[in-house]
Amino acid sequence: MARKRREEEPENHERWLVSYADFITLLFAFFVVMYAISSVNEGKYKVLSNSLTNAFKNVTGQPGGQPIAVIQGAPLMPVKPIAKPDRLADLKKTEQRQKMKNVANDLMEALQPLVAQGKVRLLETSRGVTIEINDSILFPAGQAKLEPASVNAMLAIAKVLAASDFPITIEGHTDNVPIATQQFPSNWELSAMRATSVLRLFNDGGVGAERLTAIGYGETRPLETNTTVEGRARNRRVSILIDSNRPEEPTELKEGRPAGG
Repeated sequence: MARKRREEEPENHERWLVSYADFITLLFAFFVVMYAISSVNEGKYKVLSNSLTNAFKNVTGQPGGQPIAVIQGAPLMPVKPIAKPDRLADLKKTEQRQKMKNVANDLMEALQPLVAQGKVRLLETSRGVTIEINDSILFPAGQAKLEPASVNAMLAIAKVLAASDFPITIEGHTDNVPIATQQFPSNWELSAMRATSVLRLFNDGGVGAERLTAIGYGETRPLETNTTVEGRARNRRVSILIDSNRPEEPTELKEGRPAGG
């Protein structure tokens, strides 16, 4: 018996449609993903951008420091302006220092003989220049009237100081030997009167009264021990402070307002 011949299936010419449909589906999915990536929330993007910019501009990294956390939506810290040096103030300070240096040089020249004898010392301090004068060349023992021989030296100092504009404080100091006279009940009065005598001479020599201050410290600020003759002689002195710091304008304190507030 003859076998039946198998009929051949007709060739399918539309198989490419399956591949094409798959390709279109993949292409559509690709564009959907790309669109989703490109659609960034503008508000959140600005916050993130500003936060990162602020962090990199205002924070100085230090070795071993902690990492910085940037929080989206946090208020941005204002950028502090860089303080510029006050050139005018620096120039004034430089000018003041030069003026004080000139005054010190002029005083050293005027008092050179007494400095060489050890009767006068010139000291540079944080406040300015101090002249220390041993009272043995200024006053008789227990008195506050200047010796005639010391007047010329004091007038030489006054001449130098009159040409400047620095405040001047004259301090009287004594040893611890008590005094009790009708004119000077204690060393307080003696030291204050001696400082005032120098003040009056300076004023007569051309130094403005508004620049002058006299203080009597008595025996309260000794330089050396009072147990020796030399120490007591050193402690009996007049100090003249040429102050480079001018007094500030006072500020009235109001009731209920804390000082410095």
